[in-house]
Amino acid sequence: MNATLSLFGRLGLSLIFIISGWGKIAGYAATQQYMEAMGVPGSLLPLVIALELGGGLAILAGGFTRAIALALAAFSLASAALFHGNLGDATQAIMFWKNVAMAGGFLMLAANGAGALSLDALWARRRTAPASVLAAS
Repeated sequence: MNATLSLFGRLGLSLIFIISGWGKIAGYAATQQYMEAMGVPGSLLPLVIALELGGGLAILAGGFTRAIALALAAFSLASAALFHGNLGDATQAIMFWKNVAMAGGFLMLAANGAGALSLDALWARRRTAPASVLAAS
């Protein structure tokens, strides 16, 4: 049951980033303008897309989970501060605390790992498997 819950938890955490990454590709110019209006260099957009889309897919698959989860936690907190810092605006306050909650989820993932249904677990099993078992597969 824990393995399944971990998988669904990763799914929930990753989807917002996968969808957002694709959205930034589709609306590249508008996203770049928005970033610049908020004081963030638009030239960082390819890195943002790579982190959101690539990081989201990595979390979903459970690959390099601890490192990617730490990166996405930091990104979520930075995004909260840079883009949703106006806590006097109810919508921005909700977005701010949503990002803080996502960062908390990623920190839990970094602390506990991806679980048994993940690439990380598969790679760990292969590292510890005897050579005779690997040769048979």
